[in-house]
Amino acid sequence: MTQPAGRIVLLVTSPRLPAGLLTAYAWDLVRSNPVFTAYDGPQVVALRASGVTVNVVSPSIDQLVGSLTSSSTVVWLAGAAGDEDFARRLGMRLAREPGLAELELCHGSWDPPGARLLDAVAVMDRLVSPGGDPWKQQQTHETLAQYLLEESYEAYDAIADNDLDALREELGDVLLQIVLHARLAEDLPEDERWNVDDVAGDLVDKMVRRNPHVFAGESVASVEDIIDNWERIKKAEKSRESVLEGIALSQPALALAAKILQRTERAGLDVPLPSDADLGSTLLRLVAQSRVDGLDAESLLRAAALRYAGAVRDAESVAPAE
Repeated sequence: MTQPAGRIVLLVTSPRLPAGLLTAYAWDLVRSNPVFTAYDGPQVVALRASGVTVNVVSPSIDQLVGSLTSSSTVVWLAGAAGDEDFARRLGMRLAREPGLAELELCHGSWDPPGARLLDAVAVMDRLVSPGGDPWKQQQTHETLAQYLLEESYEAYDAIADNDLDALREELGDVLLQIVLHARLAEDLPEDERWNVDDVAGDLVDKMVRRNPHVFAGESVASVEDIIDNWERIKKAEKSRESVLEGIALSQPALALAAKILQRTERAGLDVPLPSDADLGSTLLRLVAQSRVDGLDAESLLRAAALRYAGAVRDAESVAPAE
């Protein structure tokens, strides 16, 4: 069997990491062997700054193979998109002519978890910046509020339907709202502006502070201890005058009632429920009783409403045509 004349290494790097951040093996490759690429981008600049000679050429299999006459190994530095078409043609050529060279794929760097979030931020920046999408450029936090609520409801529906594919899609729509709000905030007056990194940074700091059993070595005996810690730390952070501060007052009424009752109970306050006969007071007492029974009034009413909606559709299907 004919031995390959040499080795062609396809070096793939992550465009989401700083240029020049490569594995030790990748650095050894580019420092010891001829390097070719079709893109004179940041990675090339970083390599040249470190003394590596990089040849920018048109993608040519014959040229790569020809370079093996003076070196047993040549490196093809793929562009940001990975040069998939060129790599495919190169692989097919070498498969047909195994004596030309062997092909090695080397990942000089990998996308870290969450790397596509960087893409989401970059795409949104393009959409909101001059030359982007006029509709998004005209939006404000106030005009977008309804969409954030709608997308959250749709994600909730996907969970209720146990539709994980739909949940993935709907969470993406919620994420769209987050990155759009954050991008719009970059254009606020200087003393008010913030960006998506501020949002993420605040979240990271909060998670670390409120989980001392994970990040600070604090001992806990139960999940209840974890919840108590969370509430204690949250209370110290917020310096709120009332246990009811921070409750989202725009949430559905049954959920709002349950949250108020929960906060009141957790604070150890003994506040009698209204004894009036009006419907609102009666509903509040029913929500309180559902909590005692370990039930979620909001979910139960929603389920009952959906069952009734199903009955309505059934009735429509058998109703005589007019």
